Amino acid sequence: MTKVFVNLPTSDLERSKAFYTAIGCDINPLFTDENAACVVWSDDIYFMILKTEFFATFTDKPIADPNQVVQVSVSFAQDSREDVDAIVEKALAAGGTEPKPAQDYGFMYSRDIDDPDGNSLGFLYMTPEAAENGPEHVEAH
Repeated sequence: MTKVFVNLPTSDLERSKAFYTAIGCDINPLFTDENAACVVWSDDIYFMILKTEFFATFTDKPIADPNQVVQVSVSFAQDSREDVDAIVEKALAAGGTEPKPAQDYGFMYSRDIDDPDGNSLGFLYMTPEAAENGPEHVEAH
């Protein structure tokens, strides 16, 4: 199985660690230091939260300010609409913001969060019927 590592810049490493642990993630101390934290979403998905200055050492390109531009939005499927709402409420309580209202398409329900640095996260629930057969095969309610 491929493991996924998503690198995100932060202006405040301690604030980011607090945010991600508040929404249910763990921090792997083996890959965490004064420049970066390894946020564990699952056995196969990790975020490397990197101080912006440290993040910049990995590229010659300018580092975008995630409060001003979106280059990537990472989305996580949840087991129910209630699970989507629960993680978003945790994220809001931990300092995240919700940039737009929930999107309800009947077959799919999603909500977005910006972490305290402005990095975009999406949380969604898709009905099993839609996930299996595609949205065009789901009856409108």
